[in-house]
Amino acid sequence: MDWDKLRIFHAVADAGSLTHAGDTLHLSQSAVSRQVRALEESLNTNLFHRHARGLILTEQGELLFDATRAMTKRLDAASARIRDSEEEVFGELRVTTTIGFGTLWLASRLSNFYADYPDLNIDLMLDERVLDLPMREADVAIRMKEPSQADLVRKRLMSVRMRLYATRSYLETHEMPQTIEDLQEHRLICQNLSSEQVSAGATMVRELMSYDLPSLLTVNNYFGCLQAVRNDLGIGVLPDYVAIDDRDLVRVLPEVESNAVPVFLAYPEELRQSKRISAFRDFVVAQIDAQKKRAQMIENG
Repeated sequence: MDWDKLRIFHAVADAGSLTHAGDTLHLSQSAVSRQVRALEESLNTNLFHRHARGLILTEQGELLFDATRAMTKRLDAASARIRDSEEEVFGELRVTTTIGFGTLWLASRLSNFYADYPDLNIDLMLDERVLDLPMREADVAIRMKEPSQADLVRKRLMSVRMRLYATRSYLETHEMPQTIEDLQEHRLICQNLSSEQVSAGATMVRELMSYDLPSLLTVNNYFGCLQAVRNDLGIGVLPDYVAIDDRDLVRVLPEVESNAVPVFLAYPEELRQSKRISAFRDFVVAQIDAQKKRAQMIENG
């Protein structure tokens, strides 16, 4: 099967338009149309339903698009490995992690990474979904559980616990709770149980809600919870790493916390020698080590 025709078909299927595909490929609309027609004739099938509003893949077209998408991802992976220099780190690095960890921990530290590697572009994908690394939906992932996909290099980074926090200004005007029952005198800020979150966090929230708290503010991610806590709306369930960097947060009810949540960094086996991956992995590990040292200094006074 002619790869040039497949490449053009893939661009048309991805864009849903001959014109847009032609712009991407720097070809005329008529040239793109001829190549697609020739591919359909060689396969003896229609790959698109043609409508006034655009092109829609037929069932056969969907099958072929799945194949060309997988081929494209594999070619991208091969290209990335070839481009990786022994001395330089450049190109694009696609990083996926959860919304909470990405917004509250990783994004604020990337300026340090860019300072060392100004020629590397990062595509930060914040999503609770677990993207398929072997299929190159992302290059590297930081996840709140050990990845189960095959052919991945895994590294455990740290453990996280969900704890209760409030601001110093909030506690100046509201009495510090001494027992869980005392939370009935406060507004609890937490993720809602219908949102995607680690099971340890959901278990903790469920237990707290069993005390029939009269005032709740639920949010679908930890970034929103943190902003509500910072604005003195109540006592929030937050991951412990946010308090290390925010000295205005005070831990409430130290005996109340979730089970430990393991944090893993993972990437495809085929990218083991990638300089981009190595640079990012070493950067994350160094940032975590520095945070652990700050946490020990705070704990020791």
